[in-house]
Amino acid sequence: MVLDGHRSKVDFALEPVARRFINVDPNLISWIGLILAFISGLLMYLSYSAYMLLLLGAAVVLISGYFDALDGKVAKLAGKASKKGDYLDHVFDRYADMFMIGGVAFSSWCNPYVGMLALVGVLLTSYMGTQAQAVGAPRLYAGLLGRADRVVLSTAFPIIQFIGLQFGYGSFDIMGYELTWMEMMMIWFALVGNLTAVQRVVTTWKNM
Repeated sequence: MVLDGHRSKVDFALEPVARRFINVDPNLISWIGLILAFISGLLMYLSYSAYMLLLLGAAVVLISGYFDALDGKVAKLAGKASKKGDYLDHVFDRYADMFMIGGVAFSSWCNPYVGMLALVGVLLTSYMGTQAQAVGAPRLYAGLLGRADRVVLSTAFPIIQFIGLQFGYGSFDIMGYELTWMEMMMIWFALVGNLTAVQRVVTTWKNM
């Protein structure tokens, strides 16, 4: 999945709302997105003992991701885009990632070692993207696991987990190891996240 390269295709869902929020401080919108990300992580952490929270958490992840995209759109339309705003957006994105993914990583849905590898993969993916710009190369959004991809997967898998539980397929056995759908998502983040980080290193090296 490389959804970060197709962000312009969702402008139809952003611009009408952004125009209504044009007098709102974009930083306030960023704060709302961050708070929602924290709430989604908390819901995911608690969802193992209350499965309905999976659906609520998935909805909050999606809304948080929407606000994350909305702040930049409002800033551009209002002529308020700035380096400080861009920096704040990147800082909040990293915290949002840690809240959303950390909520699963430290929950009973997931082996804690898998959770830690997933967090490392996500952090390295983001770091390599911005580090490219820091050394004078173009900022990188390319790769197999961008932020938009993480938001989509973090919305889809809790729903899949919930549906699986309703039909008796909340977990499955692979070579004697029992996996939940949520843990499958974290394994994907761990493997593909680190692969994306390496991919961005190679691309940046070639662009220098």
